[in-house]
Amino acid sequence: MTEQANRYRDIGRLLLSCRDRPGIVAAITRFLYEFGANIIHSDQHTLDPFGGQFFIRIEFFLPDLERREEEIRRAFSPVADTFEATWRLSIAERKKRLAIFASRADHALLELLWRIRNGDLYADVRMVISNHTNLEPMVASFGIPFHHVPISSETRRQAEEREWELMGGEIDLIVLARYMQILSPQFLERYRNRIINIHHSFLPAFVGADPYGAAYERGVKLIGATAHYATEELDAGPIIEQDVMRVDHSYSVADMRRIGRYVERAVLARAVDWHLQDRIIVFQNKTIVFV
Repeated sequence: MTEQANRYRDIGRLLLSCRDRPGIVAAITRFLYEFGANIIHSDQHTLDPFGGQFFIRIEFFLPDLERREEEIRRAFSPVADTFEATWRLSIAERKKRLAIFASRADHALLELLWRIRNGDLYADVRMVISNHTNLEPMVASFGIPFHHVPISSETRRQAEEREWELMGGEIDLIVLARYMQILSPQFLERYRNRIINIHHSFLPAFVGADPYGAAYERGVKLIGATAHYATEELDAGPIIEQDVMRVDHSYSVADMRRIGRYVERAVLARAVDWHLQDRIIVFQNKTIVFV
């Protein structure tokens, strides 16, 4: 067992959302106590204590957790039903399986691969899929399978079917690391709230092929990036993380692009990390992120 896996051994994560009312936390903690679990971390939030939506994330330690997983799920289901709650239980030791989609740019992809290799992100990258071939040597140096799936307007449907075939229904999370293609509604539905995208935060003011050039001409003072779950509405899904860096008149277009790449790398890595650690609950078109 690796050092990372040993750190997460017998750690469970329970996330729950329901209409707020008295007794929710007491019922959950009582349940875990009766199972012999020790709560090691708990976060909660309510939109309104008088009937608003309630959210909670609990990490707990329970010896032999993986063997007892199904028993816990069956026993907790009636508790959740009492509150008409949406919930999920995850085993922290179990690595989430990733597929990373990329195009020509390497900065976001390389940041993820480097962090995973060095243990900063706890994940199993099963493959990198790209509509170009220039990143293949770099991906090969990490020992990760690379798949070239070219896409045109005429072959988009066939390309997506090929991508789906490659993933084989065994991928937990898709990361769009500057993947410059629009996914179909059918593809997005298959991975609802399990596709993370990254883009610059000049939208909607500066669109098109050269947003940094347009931003330079307008004299913008902030360079930013947004990571969000992909939805049918382009670049408008639930936001996970954002960040900005300040610039001024002395920065060239090249400087702004360089800063933009830096911010994109950091923001995407944080968003992916929070998803891997089960820190996100999606509610309507917003996220509750427990960090």
